Amino acid sequence: MKLYTTDFISGKEIETIQMVKGSIVFSKNVVRDVFAGLKSIIGGELAGYTEMLEQARQEATNRMVIQAQNIGADAIVSVRFMTSAVMAGAAEIIVYGTAVKFKK
Repeated sequence: MKLYTTDFISGKEIETIQMVKGSIVFSKNVVRDVFAGLKSIIGGELAGYTEMLEQARQEATNRMVIQAQNIGADAIVSVRFMTSAVMAGAAEIIVYGTAVKFKK
């Protein structure tokens, strides 16, 4: 499944199917928090959090792609990511876009 941040696909005529989305709620890890707290004293990237966020984005994207495949989409355009706090120590990553079919 091809994903595009643009509203169109150069050289392709597309037909809109519907919006598709994927989301995941994740929480902090106590062990990561301890090391992140120590790292924040000296500065630098919090690699554990970077890795956790990348995994969460990937899982949310996988869920969106599965939804698009289930409705027969060829691609997803206008892909966007959004993050929101759900509660203290937990956040949600949402990815959404428009599922499309290629016109023949």
